[in-house]
Amino acid sequence: MTKPLKQIHLAAHFPGVNNTTVWSDPQAGSHIEFSSFAHFARTAERAKFDFLFLAEGLRLREQGGKIYDLDVVGRPDTFTILAALAAVTEHIGLTGTINSTFNEPYEVARQFAGLDHLSGGRSAWNVVTSWDAFTGENFRRGGFLPQDERYSRAKEFLATANELFDSWHSDEIVADKETGTFLRDAKAGAFVHSGQHFDIHGQFNVPRSPQGRPVVFQAGDSEEGREFAAAEADAIFSRHGTLEGGRAFYRDVKSRLPKYGRSPDQLLILPAATFALADTDAEAEELAREVRRRQVSGATALKHLEFVWNRDLSSYDPEGPLPDIDPDVGDDHISKGRAQVRMYRDPLATAREWRELAEANKWSIRDLVINTGNRQNFVGSPATIARTINDFVQADASDGFILVPHITPNGLDEFADKVVPLLQEQGVFRTEYAGTTLRDHLGLTHPDGHRDAPRDERLAS
Repeated sequence: MTKPLKQIHLAAHFPGVNNTTVWSDPQAGSHIEFSSFAHFARTAERAKFDFLFLAEGLRLREQGGKIYDLDVVGRPDTFTILAALAAVTEHIGLTGTINSTFNEPYEVARQFAGLDHLSGGRSAWNVVTSWDAFTGENFRRGGFLPQDERYSRAKEFLATANELFDSWHSDEIVADKETGTFLRDAKAGAFVHSGQHFDIHGQFNVPRSPQGRPVVFQAGDSEEGREFAAAEADAIFSRHGTLEGGRAFYRDVKSRLPKYGRSPDQLLILPAATFALADTDAEAEELAREVRRRQVSGATALKHLEFVWNRDLSSYDPEGPLPDIDPDVGDDHISKGRAQVRMYRDPLATAREWRELAEANKWSIRDLVINTGNRQNFVGSPATIARTINDFVQADASDGFILVPHITPNGLDEFADKVVPLLQEQGVFRTEYAGTTLRDHLGLTHPDGHRDAPRDERLAS
């Protein structure tokens, strides 16, 4: 019997907190003005995407003691943006990255429950931890947690937030016939939590929201991150962009679900993906090369090399050879607040490997960074990209993709107009939204024991 085609999930990541954005392009717009977010969200909704995703940084990154301004230098608060987008969209899910290391469960639960009410059930939470003391300096606690404690806190943070979400139940609604209002049982919203990281009790003051709880995303690729996702998340972001790597990651994470009493369809695998789209494959290849060179300017190449060398390399020519000095492996790193620092755990070995590559290929510093850094995942004509995306999903290398365009806010427009219709023609992507909540879009069930109250009852409570 022929295996039925899987339906593809597509989402859009508003870029700018990484070096994928081409700031020099004349079409590049503001990453602060609301009009940019609104255009991006409306385009994703017009294309019937599942959700919009916002990343968030809690401190401006620095290099050599100065603000690193080659990427983004700031962005409004995530909840503020998502709440505003809820008013100008009707269907698209609204996903925000909120840190579990420096926030508190009660505060975050109130914000997500409020967003879920405002949006009619479209909120999602990308649960992340913070890894460095540099970020922690912005907060009362300061410092940072070791990796095992970060995930321990994250698990208890999410469990505590869920207790708050679940403290309101639809069966506690009582109608007062004399006044025509809806009342709650006195126990509604009451909670008590005592654990290693949180010891709180009181009453949660936001009634049950349309989804009961926000959809939960997780982005960690470590062993702890994969286990956390298998146990708690509804979807996991993946860094694995190749077919072989994607299938291996897919099998690994899905195989962890049964021990938590979960089935494979209860966790979606959604890699982030960039793209270069043109009328022909050859034109797309040329565009991809041009985009990559514009993403990696000479200044950017030197700064990237400094991540590994841990030295000031500003005196070097980015179009010249790699430094002949070795990296400084000291504990005090020149780059602060950037995840790349963790990617190169053996700088001396990385430097040797890069020198060999540069010598063999006659690469300059800039050439090396361009060719060893992130590359466009999907390059080609609309037909080629549509076919490739579908091949990945049908081969169980992913359940869909979170697209990251290199231009904001218009970078998604051409994909929406030219690639999405081809996926729809193949019968692997929706032509209309079938439900009203993000859980509906993602094919996820509502939390156990949750029965939605009629919307007028929720608002009257």
